[in-house]
Amino acid sequence: MEKVKVTERGWPGHFCCAPYCLFRRNTLLEYKDIKIVVSTVGGYVASVDYDKFSRIGINRFYETMAFHALADDDRYHDADVERVVQFDSKWSIDHLDADDEANEMHENVVNELTDRLLKVELE
Repeated sequence: MEKVKVTERGWPGHFCCAPYCLFRRNTLLEYKDIKIVVSTVGGYVASVDYDKFSRIGINRFYETMAFHALADDDRYHDADVERVVQFDSKWSIDHLDADDEANEMHENVVNELTDRLLKVELE
């Protein structure tokens, strides 16, 4: 039986201000010729004062998104932010100090999309 290759990566996968996020996860899922990036960011510090966190979007301090990888990126397989992959799992957290919840949220999305890849529900 074929498996989905899961690779944790050390750079943010989405959000233009991700370098200012204290929480960042980027996981690449590879199955046959399909590559999907799952990205979670949070703990956004928009100022030099590290005690003041900003929201990433409306009513959220953490968010998870998924994208197909760029078709012409043969090395890093970074996210093609114009090719969003929809999922049913929770994708946002509306409060601070929730890194543990953000990790769980990220893992749930990785697991959901892995299952869908194996069932050939994603192309």
